[in-house]
Amino acid sequence: MDAVVTHNQAAWDREVDGGNEWTVPVGPEVIAAAKDGDWSVVLIGHEPVPRDWFPADLAGLDVLCLASGGGQQGPVLAAAGARVTVFDNSPRQLAQDDAVAARDGLAIATVVGDMRDLSAFADTSFDLVFHPVSNVFCPDIEPVWRESFRVLRPGGRLLAGFMNPDIFIFDADASQNRAELTVRHSLPYSDVAHLEPAERERLWGPHAPLEYSHTMTGQIGGQLAAGFVITGFRELPHHDDLTAAYMPGYFATLAIKPAGGYPA
Repeated sequence: MDAVVTHNQAAWDREVDGGNEWTVPVGPEVIAAAKDGDWSVVLIGHEPVPRDWFPADLAGLDVLCLASGGGQQGPVLAAAGARVTVFDNSPRQLAQDDAVAARDGLAIATVVGDMRDLSAFADTSFDLVFHPVSNVFCPDIEPVWRESFRVLRPGGRLLAGFMNPDIFIFDADASQNRAELTVRHSLPYSDVAHLEPAERERLWGPHAPLEYSHTMTGQIGGQLAAGFVITGFRELPHHDDLTAAYMPGYFATLAIKPAGGYPA
């Protein structure tokens, strides 16, 4: 693992200890409802993914929850009938999925790894890849799209959520301490390149995950270059940010691997 992967693995393990909202598993009542056909999951913000982004019936489908640990989406999709594998960099996040599976009698496979490297899986292993807002913690994302394309079967779906890169232009110190949106950073942004370690530690603490903005060319163009056809797009304000009054903070795409398979 490279230094960023190692750092963010430890950081997200600590986020579990701190009770970050994206590390708190769903309760048994959510799983019980999903087993009865009443289910939803979030891809961006707190708004459920449109049901027509999913196949009509998940029963028997192979689903990869990519960089999606925490005991939230994976267990719900498993309770709805899918055969679920959760792949995440954080062992503690995956332990949340294992705990829900044990508690509620679900069959979920969990695998530790870097979202850019899905070599643990053979070509055409999955019918659907569910990738919530997590590539913000990855320094380069084109491999994520290429690997997602490779492991999907022809006709398979990629549901991906990601950050609006424009929100990274603002000075976090002004936002946090003065509730002001002050333009400071050029894009693409990274914590490593744009902040001195002392400032970053003061803002978020010494062990916070490293974040990276990505261009829309990397996000949308990267999916297209991998061979996907994008058939759905949504945007939402960031659920906990000053920018919510002015711009979307999240984007989501529904992309299909064409039945013809790999691009020319």
